[in-house]
Amino acid sequence: MSILLYHFVCPAKYRRAVFDSHVDEVLKEVCLEIAKRYQIEFIEIGTDKNHVHFLIQAVPTYSPKQIIQTVKSLTAREIFKRAPEVKKQLWGGEFWSDGYYVGTVGRQGNEQTIKRYVQQQGQAEEYKQLHVQQLHLFD
Repeated sequence: MSILLYHFVCPAKYRRAVFDSHVDEVLKEVCLEIAKRYQIEFIEIGTDKNHVHFLIQAVPTYSPKQIIQTVKSLTAREIFKRAPEVKKQLWGGEFWSDGYYVGTVGRQGNEQTIKRYVQQQGQAEEYKQLHVQQLHLFD
């Protein structure tokens, strides 16, 4: 049995400040739907105006690239559908920048360190914790 934790940072295209309360809510809803369909758990989701931090638990059958491709493609499609004003801000193009950061997180002690790091990004008043969940074993 193994538990893999990843810290992903995904900037919006052109690092535009597109995350507001409505986009945050759509992002959270879509991520929780992804968690139901795939063996991907969102331990924490946080936004900071122009980028998102995800702390994700996944099974070893998914590579980090597969995880983030799934997350980015499904969230982009739904955000454009449910928040069409964002598409105008991004000139009708893509929602996410092509790149992303990914790092593995050790379970012993590092999970709390990464959570604190994610929460302390940007201005304190700009960071919004959208979702938090305890680690658990997959069935």
